[in-house]
Amino acid sequence: MKGYLKLRRIVLNKLEADLPSYLSYHGMDHTLDVLNVCEQYIRRLNLTEEQRYLLRIGAIVHDMGFLKGPANHEEVGSEMAAGIMQELGMGESHIKEVKGLVMATKIPQTPLNPLQMIICDADLDYLGRADYPEISQKLFEELKYMKVIETDEQWKNLQINFLKAHHFHTPFAIKNREPQKQAWLNKLLNS
Repeated sequence: MKGYLKLRRIVLNKLEADLPSYLSYHGMDHTLDVLNVCEQYIRRLNLTEEQRYLLRIGAIVHDMGFLKGPANHEEVGSEMAAGIMQELGMGESHIKEVKGLVMATKIPQTPLNPLQMIICDADLDYLGRADYPEISQKLFEELKYMKVIETDEQWKNLQINFLKAHHFHTPFAIKNREPQKQAWLNKLLNS
């Protein structure tokens, strides 16, 4: 599967150089976290070489639309990714698959196949992990900067509603992330 390492270098360099500093959540750390979680799925599951290739590309490009701003960043990012993939001579079927992976992460998530389920769960893996408080604090700061929310109370309500509405898709996340996510939800409800 050609071009992955080149694409990775191009996209990560763009993100590092050009992402706005106010993106305390949707920054390089998040992209690398999603890639890392996808790598964990790759090690656990019997994915084909092509599936591994597509999943890695999807993870790297899934939030690159934030280079142009938060509005419709999935649509924007999927087109940006398609442009880079075309420049690198990657096939149309792969481009279509990667665009689907990026679009599947749009909230509310609507994955249509197993790879999309994996990237959706990787994107929000932190909801069911021990580092949820630190990562959600980064999102709080980002949303506050963007004037989406203003108060701690608004943030708490947003988190409660989000955690209630969200559901994981893969058997791994349902078993290993959902219980901790419910614990965080109960903590918010009782605070």
